[in-house]
Amino acid sequence: MQPQQQRPAIEHLKKIKSFVMRAGRTTSGQAKAIETLGPHFVLPFKDNITSSQDIFGADTASHPMILEIGFGMGDATAKIAQLLPQYNFLGCEVHQPGVGALLMKIEELGLENLKIISHDAVEVLEKMLPEKTLDGVHIFFPDPWHKSRHHKRRLIQAPFVKLLMSRLKPGGYIHCATDWENYAEHMLEVFKSTPELVNEGQLDNGYAQRPDYRPVTKFENRGVKLGHGVWDLVFRLKSS
Repeated sequence: MQPQQQRPAIEHLKKIKSFVMRAGRTTSGQAKAIETLGPHFVLPFKDNITSSQDIFGADTASHPMILEIGFGMGDATAKIAQLLPQYNFLGCEVHQPGVGALLMKIEELGLENLKIISHDAVEVLEKMLPEKTLDGVHIFFPDPWHKSRHHKRRLIQAPFVKLLMSRLKPGGYIHCATDWENYAEHMLEVFKSTPELVNEGQLDNGYAQRPDYRPVTKFENRGVKLGHGVWDLVFRLKSS
């Protein structure tokens, strides 16, 4: 149960969605992956998971657990999980073609340290994951909602960041990336105004160098070649 003073913020997050259910056809391969691999790798949304062991089993329950919110088609998610087998990864995505695509990559790469929840991330954080469960959170290229009248729909807002912090272990981190400069500035302002977070960015402007574990996606690489910027932000929750 969340502290009483947090309830209005959570209710706000529920009413204003940061995503829309985009139309997209699930391919036969993706559908087959959901049918055959889903029972093992896709977790049903349910209340009160008590520990990492409930998700990944006893053998790897002590491994650090990273939540990725909105993994899209899962390319970066699968590559990171392959690169860091000593971590457990929990991917949250509502779009079924993306879920199916990531399941296909899990099978192709033989990954066992990656599970999926196909549900609204706000409800997953609030109802499914206990406090101080996560060692890190990845949010890569969330919808920028670039029109001013839609900025309220942006995922990175102060109430959401407070919810994230409540689920992080002391010393846990939040890593965001965006190719919209205005959104990057907004994120930086929100994070810097949160005294419990420490900026891990090494650059003079407050942003971070892209960590080695985050691969450059095809979409991102195409944008960089066209002169588009990409901004990474890494903030860590104070240990005490």
